[in-house]
Amino acid sequence: MTFKPIYLTAEGIAQLEQELEHLETVRRQEISEKLKRAIQEGDLSENFGYTEAKREQAMLEGQIAEIRAKLQAARPLTNSDSSRVALGSTVTVQEEGYPPETYQIVHVAEADLSRGRISDVSPIGKALLGHRKDEIVEAITPRATIRMRILRVE
Repeated sequence: MTFKPIYLTAEGIAQLEQELEHLETVRRQEISEKLKRAIQEGDLSENFGYTEAKREQAMLEGQIAEIRAKLQAARPLTNSDSSRVALGSTVTVQEEGYPPETYQIVHVAEADLSRGRISDVSPIGKALLGHRKDEIVEAITPRATIRMRILRVE
């Protein structure tokens, strides 16, 4: 089975690998212990603890499968052309009357506005893609149209 590539930063790939390791070791063991305790309680047909632990186990296995699929599809971001905004670029922009803001354009799987990482499919991310330093870009957001000048592309 082939997956559509997901371009992630090295940090994003490492985070997925760490999360997978935690789920496969720590979380699986925790749920296994819950199941053992529930089974020791006897009658499984009316055992809420057993039913709940089985539900948690199913959810965990789904999370593990999802992360494995992402890692299989993951490709490291490489951006050799720093003159144009592309996936992986760090861009400093300024709206008139506001201080400059810096964003890194990432795949939606890594987007985290609190860390300055915006998705390439977000209104601002999409608007910035392909543009160069000193260009003025308009992003149509749900609240307003934002005009910003690109001050730096790295």
